[in-house]
Amino acid sequence: MNIYMNIMTPTRRVTANLPTNLLKEACDISGTGITATLIQGLTMVARSRAAAKAVRLKGKLKLDIDLEVSRERPRR
Repeated sequence: MNIYMNIMTPTRRVTANLPTNLLKEACDISGTGITATLIQGLTMVARSRAAAKAVRLKGKLKLDIDLEVSRERPRR
């Protein structure tokens, strides 16, 4: 069973025309098969979008936090 797929994750079968050299290079770099390589690439796209959204927030959140006080709170 692939580490990226489990019983709880819905999947969708797709057909795509991909450049052969790009797919081979990506699989060689990742060291995995086509499905795992595509999942890794799609995950990277999603993460890059989330990172871009976080960068756009820079300077827009006004937080008044005393780090020294927050570090001294009791652990759960």
